[in-house]
Amino acid sequence: MPAAPAPSLAASPTSPTSSAPSAPSAAGPDTGSAARRTPWLRSRWAALGVLSTGMLMTVLDGSIVTVAMPAIQNDLDFSPAGLSWVVNAYLIAFGSLLLLAGRLGDLIGHKRMFLAGTAVFTGASLLAGFAGSPALLIAARFLQGVGSAMASAVSLGILVNLFTEPRERARAIAVFSFTGAAGASLGQVLGGVLTDALDWHWIFFINLPIGLAALLLALPALPAGRGGLGLAAGADVLGALLVTAGLMLGIYTVVKVEQYGWASARTLGLGALSLALLAAFTVRQAKGRNPLVPLRIFRSRTVVGANLVQMLMIAALFSFQILVALYLQKVLGYGAAATGLAMLPAAVVIGVTSLGVSTRLIARFGGRAVLLAGLVLLLGGQLLLTRLPVHADYVTDLLPVMLLAAGFGLALPALTGLAMSGSGSEDAGLASGLFNTTQQIGMALGVAVLSTLAAARTESLTRSGHTAAEALTGGYHVAFGIGSGLLLLATGLAATLLRGGRRA
Repeated sequence: MPAAPAPSLAASPTSPTSSAPSAPSAAGPDTGSAARRTPWLRSRWAALGVLSTGMLMTVLDGSIVTVAMPAIQNDLDFSPAGLSWVVNAYLIAFGSLLLLAGRLGDLIGHKRMFLAGTAVFTGASLLAGFAGSPALLIAARFLQGVGSAMASAVSLGILVNLFTEPRERARAIAVFSFTGAAGASLGQVLGGVLTDALDWHWIFFINLPIGLAALLLALPALPAGRGGLGLAAGADVLGALLVTAGLMLGIYTVVKVEQYGWASARTLGLGALSLALLAAFTVRQAKGRNPLVPLRIFRSRTVVGANLVQMLMIAALFSFQILVALYLQKVLGYGAAATGLAMLPAAVVIGVTSLGVSTRLIARFGGRAVLLAGLVLLLGGQLLLTRLPVHADYVTDLLPVMLLAAGFGLALPALTGLAMSGSGSEDAGLASGLFNTTQQIGMALGVAVLSTLAAARTESLTRSGHTAAEALTGGYHVAFGIGSGLLLLATGLAATLLRGGRRA
């Protein structure tokens, strides 16, 4: 969706361009000069600040909850199985609604969708903070997922329509990516501090000032945009129901695998039903007059390749973000706050790499080369994790892994630019929603596959007479090894599928 003509924005419809340095700009007039002549709140960089704030709030909430889970369980008397739904309710709503929210944003306007999503998320955070029962907290978490999907699905679409010159777009994507990485690490530190110093309710209350600030700043900063022909001309209600039900059921099936097992009748039946719904959705999109997800977007090898690589990379990195934190607490005996601080170097190097290095490297060598370099660094860190001992020294055994996390600061901005470069401006919201959807699917697969395999290995070692620490470490080694394989596959796909590509 092109940005609405305004002095601070592109004066003509925009078309996303390649992330390679030689790609011409489609921006038309000198939008940067126009932005400098207007108040800062109406500039593109202010809009980037708003979008990054929304990303920070979403990612912060996702990671801050994991540290506070034991306190939530004790206070609200959650059962072990019920506690998982504090995470799963959010994940299911978020992952299953992204495609729908992205397409609706293309139809009714990206700004409207972002504002509505931020408002829903902020209100749901207030509800979660006051929750006094498991049912109310799970419902609030589901609503948070709905709001996150609405806001996140269109954020990249707004960004690529504002920043059309390749070098500026790479810089903007680097800032956006850094915010997500920083939010994940900051959430672990902040969650431990707030839970220890106050109580777990404050991990949700902290979203209120961030959400209100994002809403107030978004009104003048984000472009009004145009919503195409509106819902009456473009809404595919049946397609929306099919894809939302299919994705929701599929993600539910994946997150419940650890409880029921991969080969159980329940898992196989739900999986088959999910695939049937998604197959019906695909047929609907191929034959419908106004498809929710035009299949033309998948004609771009760049779009398909970037989304596949991201799904594998995120699935593998679950073993870093979550399992390393569990290793620090359950094997090495770190507290919640100490665990967050131990992982802080990773956030620092990701931030430095995203903001200070990735943009220049992408401009010089292209997105594909930078992505491959980032994946190799991540693979090196993952292989080091397979050798973690039971009695580890942080400086020699863990700090090198934290520093190699710089690969994420290279890979994610490059991957984001590649994924968004393959779609036209009329499909920017859809491409953004698709990119976020594959991220959530990768996360769900990482949770299900790696945690299940780690738990199975731990149980086997426990039965063999190993100590609890030895059994846990052995289970984590299996997950880290599988994660290494996923990263190796992602590197191969990036090298083959992302050689070129054309716009959908």
